[in-house]
Amino acid sequence: MIQACIFDMDGTVANTLESLAGFGNSALKACGYPVIPVQEYRHLVGNGADTLMRRMLKTVQETYTEEEVTAVRAVYDRLYEADPMRLVSEYPGMRETLQQLKDSGIAIAVFSNKPDDMTQKVAELLYPGLFQIVRGQQVGTPLKPAPDGALLIARQLGVAPQDCLYIGDTYVDMETGKNAGMETVGVLWGFRDREELQNAGACHIISQPQELLALVGIDSMNKRDHKL
Repeated sequence: MIQACIFDMDGTVANTLESLAGFGNSALKACGYPVIPVQEYRHLVGNGADTLMRRMLKTVQETYTEEEVTAVRAVYDRLYEADPMRLVSEYPGMRETLQQLKDSGIAIAVFSNKPDDMTQKVAELLYPGLFQIVRGQQVGTPLKPAPDGALLIARQLGVAPQDCLYIGDTYVDMETGKNAGMETVGVLWGFRDREELQNAGACHIISQPQELLALVGIDSMNKRDHKL
C-alpha cells in the first residue's frame, strides 16, 4: 500500500528547462564561452550543478579545467540565487494532483540533485505549503542515484521504502528509487523520453500527473481505496 510519493524536482514537479538553460547560457556567455541551444540542456541536467557545469563546458569546447568549472559555477550560482523562479512554471495538472494526494493522506516530498537552498526556494514559491519534506543536494549526502537521501526522507515520514513511490523523469531517478527499494514512476512530461525510462527499469510510466492518483489508490471521488 503506497503511503508516500517522493518527487524529483526539475522536469517532474517543476518545468525548469528554460530556466536552467537561461542561467547556464548566461554563465557561459559571462565567462566568454558560446551558448548552448535550450533543448540540449535536456541531456545536460540531472546529476547536480557541478556535473552540469562540466557537461556545459564539454559541449562548447573539447577540454576544460576544474578552475573553469569553478568559475562558471560561481556565476551560475549568483544568477540563480538572485532569481530562482525565472522562467519556472508548473506542469499542467501537477498542483491539483499534489493537493489530491495530500488531502487523501498520502505524504508528499521532494528529493532533488539541485542544491538544497534552490530546491527549498523553488518548492515553496511554486507549491507553498504542499510538501512535507523538501531536500536537495546537501554536504554529507551522496547525489542521486545513491539512495541515501530518499531513504532519509522515508524515515522522516515514518514510511517503509516499499510503501513509497519515487517519481522522476530520468534514468537517475529510476535508479535512485530502485536503489532505495521503492516503486518507481517515470514521467513523460519532463526532460527525457520513454525509451530511457524503460531501459532504466521504471515500474510505471505515465503521461500526465493525474495518473498518479490511480497508482496510489485514489478513486475519481478523491478518496483512498485503503485507509492508512
